Amino acid sequence: MKKHLLVAAITALAAGSAMAQANDTLAKIKSTGAITLGVRESSGALAYTLGDGKYVGFHTEMAERIAQDIRKQLGLSTLEVKYQPVTSQNRIPLVVNGTVDLECGSTTNNLARQKEVAFADTTYVEEVRIAAKANAGITGIKDLNGKTIVTTTGTTSVQTLRKNKKADGLNFKEVMGKDHADSFLMLETGRADAFIMDGSILAGNISKAKNPKDFKIVGEVLSVEPIACMLRKEDAAFKKAVDASIVRQIKDGTLAKSYDKWFMQPIPPNNTKVGLPLSAATKNAWEHPNDKPMEDYQK
Repeated sequence: MKKHLLVAAITALAAGSAMAQANDTLAKIKSTGAITLGVRESSGALAYTLGDGKYVGFHTEMAERIAQDIRKQLGLSTLEVKYQPVTSQNRIPLVVNGTVDLECGSTTNNLARQKEVAFADTTYVEEVRIAAKANAGITGIKDLNGKTIVTTTGTTSVQTLRKNKKADGLNFKEVMGKDHADSFLMLETGRADAFIMDGSILAGNISKAKNPKDFKIVGEVLSVEPIACMLRKEDAAFKKAVDASIVRQIKDGTLAKSYDKWFMQPIPPNNTKVGLPLSAATKNAWEHPNDKPMEDYQK
């Protein structure tokens, strides 16, 4: 009987320790000597893959710097940085269950998601836009009637379109890509007439197309959304460390240099420019670091 009690006590202690560590990412990183970053494969210049396990982009590079700042804070001589590809569908579950420690891709901070995860300070303010073939005759929302529109599973872009007053009375077919690259392929191959998504993702995928001049971003801005890194809820110490690194990168100019590198200079694999200058909204987010949700931007 005592043996059973001892086993139960040890099991309970181990479970309690695991739960405590789940909400103490810094302790987890220090004990394992590793951090797992959630990375994207086709989120435009924010985060994408070059293949063979190589992940790059503005937010990927920023996340790597965050990891090194945390390494210094914890007094570690080395830190293994692991890369876990995530999609729009699984990014939140993989953060919640502890598989990913920090997801820095193209995730909008909104009130619904804040119920499941926490967000670091905003590092990019996105504009949801429409991409179409240059010769399609699509110049804005009014031209989408009767068209096939693609967006990516797990995103909210088409809901954003439906909420726009200019979309009242429009009838269109909606198809879903499994990821951003798949959605763009549908546009490229004519299975969709328009791709609705974050402007940076559209521009990034256009820059990597076989013939970038065949596509254009058109029409109205559908919504303005703060993009930020995701982390587990109720982990104040880790969030403080992440935000401190972001503020450091803003203040010393590292973030601005990185933005110029990924959005204004030729980038791999095709050495073409995305060509999205730093917006006033993103500049303002850097000047006044905050983790406000999208809903605050609509006021």
